[in-house]
Amino acid sequence: MTKLIGTYGHGTHNDFVLFADLENQLDIKADQVKRICDRRSGIGADGFIRVTKESGKWFMDYRNADGSIAEMCGNGIRVMARFLIENKLQNPGIFSINTRAGMKYLAAPEKDDISVNMGKVEQIPGEITVSVNGKKYSGLNILVGNPHAVVEVNDLNEIGDLKIAPTVEPDSAYPDGVNVEFIKFDGESISMRVFERGVGETQSCGTGTCAVALAATLIKRKNLPAKWQINPPGGRLIVEIDPHSNATLIGPAVLVKQVELDSYL
Repeated sequence: MTKLIGTYGHGTHNDFVLFADLENQLDIKADQVKRICDRRSGIGADGFIRVTKESGKWFMDYRNADGSIAEMCGNGIRVMARFLIENKLQNPGIFSINTRAGMKYLAAPEKDDISVNMGKVEQIPGEITVSVNGKKYSGLNILVGNPHAVVEVNDLNEIGDLKIAPTVEPDSAYPDGVNVEFIKFDGESISMRVFERGVGETQSCGTGTCAVALAATLIKRKNLPAKWQINPPGGRLIVEIDPHSNATLIGPAVLVKQVELDSYL
């Protein structure tokens, strides 16, 4: 009997389980993803990526750790690109991967950092507040294909353990939930922590770093283009935003090991 083999990998320790469904035949269920991503009884990951094709184009079917569907994952798409190259499914160079947030174009060498054009990043007008562990902050509502609330703090430790999702108001600003980023400026770089909807606190968030880069530009009243080094707990990422508000995310992508998925799928 053929075993179902997946791959475990990460981008700045934002980790994923990938499965190649090249004929687009797998109907993945939320409870299956949840079991795979469970860090106690499953393989353990922040998300699940079904690698497939739609209309002859690569498609990233991305799910959060709780099984919910997500529009896009900036770290995940780089890991998928590395998966395609190392499995000889795609030549290194410039190519595209489609997502629920639209087509994304990547520059993926055989080794080293992968760049992905994340598309337009924009501020959504309106005041928002974020409450966490008894503290309340004003924040910026940023859209990167998926929604983000970005908050500047004096000390990343002051927000506590992030075991419970921060409360973001007004509710109407984020009808499908929101990722929340807490940032601290360190000269010309930025340290951050992130609580991802459907996951919890993660070591990194690709779309989150793009949201942070725009928020930082607005907070510091800088003009575009802008370039920031952003340091989530999992490592170093670079975000460049051009004069038209298009963001490019640059960072590593690593495949760690193969994993058996028979008991989950």
